[in-house]
Order: sequence, then structure tokens, then C-alpha cells
Amino acid sequence: IFLLIENAFCIFSRRKKSFIGEIVLITGSANGIGRQVALKLAPLGVTLVLWDIDDDGNKETSRLAQQNGASHVFVYHCDCSSREDVYEQADKVRKEVGDVTILINNAGIAIGKKFCDLTDEDFEKTFRINFFAQVWTCKAFLPAMVACNRGHLVSTASGAGLLGLYRMSDYSASKSALIGMMEAINSELYHEGKHGIKTTIICPYFISSRLSKGFKSAKPCLFPVYDPEYAASRIVDAIKKEKLYLIMPPAVYILGLKIFIPRKVMLFLESYIKFPESMEEAFGQK
Repeated sequence: IFLLIENAFCIFSRRKKSFIGEIVLITGSANGIGRQVALKLAPLGVTLVLWDIDDDGNKETSRLAQQNGASHVFVYHCDCSSREDVYEQADKVRKEVGDVTILINNAGIAIGKKFCDLTDEDFEKTFRINFFAQVWTCKAFLPAMVACNRGHLVSTASGAGLLGLYRMSDYSASKSALIGMMEAINSELYHEGKHGIKTTIICPYFISSRLSKGFKSAKPCLFPVYDPEYAASRIVDAIKKEKLYLIMPPAVYILGLKIFIPRKVMLFLESYIKFPESMEEAFGQK
């Protein structure tokens, strides 16, 4: 209900964020959604800061962004799973570019194993990249936003963070923790009077990127697999409208209602959309 009301306000609200002069840092910018978000923002007067471990892919994103109209693009090699590397690169960004005003946490990983097949190292890796990386980036850049009461934290979570899904126990857990953290940060900012700092939580189904390569939806009319360019356009629009949540496609709202729906019904829904079969085809063998 809250999300429907928020969307109604966004439809009728005239207020939209101007990106001119913003310093935007995007993690996982070498491909997929990260690259497409950079390209969408490129002609809007922003300074782009691109973080990834894929140097060649990141340089290509930089080239394409400049081709799209970006006048200032800074490329950094950063392993977001390393706390030391995140803080080191954050210091460089502050010295060489300035204080980040829009932080778009996009880097992520999906292993796609069943719970008993996941090693301890798999769980730790998933949490370092999907959850702790966003903890560290927020700790690195949020204090400057708080000091001037201006900024925007954008977190790419997942519909899987709203409900544990087949072959995604580590992924769902990391994204659920992420949603909880961002909700808590948003609450703290509001009660501290820091209304100039916005948060946006992105909860998509599956995107046809390297993260979920090979996944095909059995019910594309209800749960389509979006291409990164379309997803990026929706994300940029959500930032512009300062939405708290972007949940896509609309059918994913059902996952958010799990506390009102019996578990058997949810499992039947998973069976109806053939989610387990799709995951087996994408990530493993029966």
C-alpha cells in the first residue's frame, strides 16, 4: 500500500532532481546495468566516477560515456569485495574529483548454488560483494553528504531480497540484509533532520546481464527479464523522482506481500512461473 501511494505521489509531483554538477560514483560500471546507467547519465551534466575490477570494460564504459556527452569521467580499479581497497580508492576520489553526491552501488554477484552445495567461502564472497561492499562505500561517502545535508544513496538490491528463492540462499540473504540496512539509514537520516539526503532501493527481478546469464523466464508476461538498457532508464528515472523504492516488474510487488500470503501459496506461485526449472537451466543440472 505504501509503495502504491509513493508511486502516486511521484506521478503527480512536479519536482525532479537536476543532475547538473553532481559527482556520481557507480560501482560495477564495466558492463551491464552499471555501464548503461553511466551512459544514461553521461549527457546530463554530471561528473562520472567509474569503479570496477574489469579495467578493459571500465575503459570502454568511459569511452562510450564521453561519446554520449560526458565531459568529466574518472576511471578507477576497485575491488569492492576488499574493504581496504574501497577506502583507499574513496580517498583518491575525494582528493582527485571531490565529494561524491550520488552513490550508485551496483556491483554484485550471483553464484546460483543450492544451500548445501555452497561453501563457507561462497557465502563470505557473496556477502562481501553484495552487502559489505555497500556498507563500506556508504561509510566512505555518506559523512560528506551529512555534513552538507545533500546527496543520494542508490542501492541495487533485488526482488530476491524480498523472498528467499530457489538456488539463491546466499544471494537472497545478502540482498535482504541490504534492504534492511538502507531502510535503517533512511530512517536515521529522516529523524536527524537530514532531509536533503535521499535513498533509493532498486529491487528488480532478473536482468539479462552477466550476473544472470542464461536465465530465461517461463512466464515473461508476468516476470519479464529486462535488458540492462531498459532497467538503467528506469533506475535513472527513479533517482530523478527521488523514489524510495523501484520494484520491477510490477508483479514483484507480490513478493513484498509474503507476510500476508501463506507459504504454500508462495511456493505454488514459484512452481507456476517455473522458477526452479529456470534456475536449474541457468545455473546447474537436475
